[in-house]
Amino acid sequence: MQNEYEIKKQICDIGRRIYNRNMVAANDGNISVKLNDNEFLCTPTGVSKGFMTPEFICKVDAKGNVLQANPGFKPSSEIKMHMRVYEKRPDVGSVVHAHPIYATSFAIAGIPLTQPIMPEAVIALGCVPIAEYGTPSTMEIPDNLEKYLPYFDAVLLENHGALTWSTDLNAAYMKMESVEFYAQLLYQSKLLGGPKEFDKENIKKLYEIRRTRSAGQPAGRFQSRRVHRRLYHPVRYGGASPRDVPLPAPLLLSDALPGHPAHDPLRPARRGADVAGVREDSGRRRPAALLGRPVLTLGRTVCFPISCTAS
Repeated sequence: MQNEYEIKKQICDIGRRIYNRNMVAANDGNISVKLNDNEFLCTPTGVSKGFMTPEFICKVDAKGNVLQANPGFKPSSEIKMHMRVYEKRPDVGSVVHAHPIYATSFAIAGIPLTQPIMPEAVIALGCVPIAEYGTPSTMEIPDNLEKYLPYFDAVLLENHGALTWSTDLNAAYMKMESVEFYAQLLYQSKLLGGPKEFDKENIKKLYEIRRTRSAGQPAGRFQSRRVHRRLYHPVRYGGASPRDVPLPAPLLLSDALPGHPAHDPLRPARRGADVAGVREDSGRRRPAALLGRPVLTLGRTVCFPISCTAS
């Protein structure tokens, strides 16, 4: 087991990796590690993550209050969203926040990372949704983030950046790398005419691997196809409007496979209607996710969670 000083050195090392890979600029980004239920190490505010030494690292309690910090250093003001992750996900041991160029570009454009284009991305990440915008350093970000925490291990922060979490610091950082690599591949493949997505059978195999890796680990509840249809396809199947219900429990792949007509949120809809999670606005159809209403299905992709302990 690492002692506290070794963990501080590791935080500094990860900070340098994030900085050298252009995932942050200037003093952006923050990192935290859980020591126990009431002690957490975190990076300070106003400091470049590429030039930290162990003396820079601060210690806070579960409420974000300072337990120890050297003169001239104080915890990042965004420690609030880290604490919300630890509160809602007791299996998490580390959280990493950065502004990687491609992933943040998707967050600014309002496009979640959901297309199944690469085995590693499907297995390691599943889907990466967008948490609604919140003012930095306020409780708006953790409040908007909270509903995604039981279901995913990475999110994009609308017009802000990306946030990843896992069992330890190295795993949380690797997820950030995976998110950025996935976003870059998706962006560049669109320039070449659009990515070729996996077909239904291959997606099923990949998600089965993802599920197998999570066997015995904490995960969210699973809902039936009937419940999912009523939540996200109210016109066709009857039920509440997507904006009137909370984020539903995730899906088992066996409950609903990509490619089923019920999972095409972009099927034709009447102008002005809110059909299957899609609203037409000024003649343009936009997924409900881009209107601030979270969805678990986009295009042909079924999104469901796997605990971060799987990877």
